[in-house]
Amino acid sequence: MRLPAEWFTQVDDRILEYLQEHKSGSPTQMAKHENIHFTRSYVHKRCKILADYGLIEDYGNGVYIITDEGEAYLAGELNLNELEPDDEN
Repeated sequence: MRLPAEWFTQVDDRILEYLQEHKSGSPTQMAKHENIHFTRSYVHKRCKILADYGLIEDYGNGVYIITDEGEAYLAGELNLNELEPDDEN
């Protein structure tokens, strides 16, 4: 069972699932996917938040990849309430 946190939204699950399936992706690509019903700008905003929490990584040029932590969350092995955002951004 996945253990989301209060800051986590429905699109965050879809973003992580997309990156798990496709290995990488940009907010533009994700926003065009049939399971993600949000604008590119909103997906981009959520990607930045997911990256701050270490669930995805900005690979450069607007491309994101899922991290081990993101994979652990999808597998139900990580409680997101235990994560703290990266204060460097």
